[in-house]
Amino acid sequence: MPQVPQTFDALAVRAWCGLALDALGRAREEIDAINVYPVADGDTGTNLYLTLESAVTAVEAVFAGHEAGGGGDPGRPTLADAVRAMAHGALIGARGNSGTILAQLLRGMAQVLAGDDAPAHADGTGLGLALRHAADSARQAVAHPVEGTVLTVASAAADAAGAADGDCGAVARAAYEGARTALAETPDRLDVLRQAGVVDAGGRGLVTVLAALVESLTGETPRGPAARGPGPYPRTEAAHTVVAPCADDDAPPRPGGPAFEVIYLLEAEDAAVARLRERLDALGDSLVVVGGDGLWNVHVHVDDAGAAVEAGVEAGRPYRIRITHFGIGDAHAPGAERTHAERVQRAVVAVVPGEGLAALCTEAGATAVLARPGEPPASGELVQAVRRAHAREVVLLPNDAELRHTAAAAAEQVRAEGVRVALIPTRSAVQGIAALAVHEPQRRFDEDVVAMTSAAGATRYAEVTVAERQSWTMAGICQAGDVLGLVDGDVAVIGQDLTETALAVLDRMLAAGGELVTLVVGDGAPESVAERLQARVREAYLAVDTVVHHGGRQGSVLLIGVE
Repeated sequence: MPQVPQTFDALAVRAWCGLALDALGRAREEIDAINVYPVADGDTGTNLYLTLESAVTAVEAVFAGHEAGGGGDPGRPTLADAVRAMAHGALIGARGNSGTILAQLLRGMAQVLAGDDAPAHADGTGLGLALRHAADSARQAVAHPVEGTVLTVASAAADAAGAADGDCGAVARAAYEGARTALAETPDRLDVLRQAGVVDAGGRGLVTVLAALVESLTGETPRGPAARGPGPYPRTEAAHTVVAPCADDDAPPRPGGPAFEVIYLLEAEDAAVARLRERLDALGDSLVVVGGDGLWNVHVHVDDAGAAVEAGVEAGRPYRIRITHFGIGDAHAPGAERTHAERVQRAVVAVVPGEGLAALCTEAGATAVLARPGEPPASGELVQAVRRAHAREVVLLPNDAELRHTAAAAAEQVRAEGVRVALIPTRSAVQGIAALAVHEPQRRFDEDVVAMTSAAGATRYAEVTVAERQSWTMAGICQAGDVLGLVDGDVAVIGQDLTETALAVLDRMLAAGGELVTLVVGDGAPESVAERLQARVREAYLAVDTVVHHGGRQGSVLLIGVE
């Protein structure tokens, strides 16, 4: 058996996160299938996976930074570095109620393990204290805690860990067994689980995560929990119609309840968040607010989605806003059965950098995945988008050269589920727009993919952005604040004025010819820039048409496509 750590250090955090992600990947479908509280939904396993995937990405980034010499001890971050990254990654990537609560559990651990007096590694006592604080802080984050859920399982794990003696491995085993026992008893605490003959889905996910903690510290894989309860609880169709009080698992509102799920990250002070909790609690239910130190993840079900977002604006700066309508026929609607819904023949899934293009793609019939600057979607998020499209054939448009491998991994995963997926390696949103413009669902799949690929490949792309720091470029050295014009991914123009730089980039692109110019204008662009560029095309380039779209809060100030 390989050597395993008997203390909880940065390497143990890394190993735990990786093992937990793998375990959730294997258990995701099972966890999705038993999510019946308060009505059948089927997102809990997926949301937990996506949340932890974000945590893993953050931890790996910290290790990569130290290996490159960015830390005090090259190649080895501290325990505090690792747990802070884990908690932050989970917070910004949290999905659904279950993922939001998992993020708060990890944050609670980090508050103990990364405090001012935190040691280089934690012993069994320290790990037990971290698990206790994690359970308590998660319970405090839920507006109206209900027993028989993941909160009950987390508290049982903390109780068992606190009563254990020995090293971290012994404490982790005790926490796992305590959670496993509590999970088996969840049907006794919630009638909806008992009638369905299943255990709580969120709690099942937490037990999976704790099993990975045991494996990372001992090298042993503990026996797995059962998906069903310990008693003779036959699963019947009644499980899909039972309504229970609102609580902390991933289910839509009860019939007659709130129509929207609203999730956003929020930069705000503690006092403002306290007021926000009161306002959102009055607006709807399923309220979970997690985070701290100025950054929060807010989740609530409401009828007035605009009011929920406005409350966030009053409290601070909300961003990465996601609003899901629980409409008739939606996969999240009460009584809806995704497995019985008829698949459409073909769909397009496109990654876009701003709300404006997301709306454009949605109007064109595509499923849009919003990518914020510095926050690219993970492969699991793309997989979830393809599943949401619910089609036999899917065309995937990553619209970013750096997302090609992520998109390829997502495509491989859904192909294994029987979906025919074609990945068109679009490197910019304007190439994706060109591909979507020629999309014809009535054509044979191969013919449609060829036409879309041809349109994307015939579109040269450029962007105008502002340099954040001094750096070397293909066009020379730029300073922070310089305006950069990139053509096909390389810096071609360095200027001081945004509009003049954009005109120079446009002239360079049209020098090689073109029939159509597509402009995607971001929120930070001058109001006159689109008019100036359109005027230049009319005056200097005969028979060239121009189309303007408003991209919203996208990473670049301006995107330019020439077909």
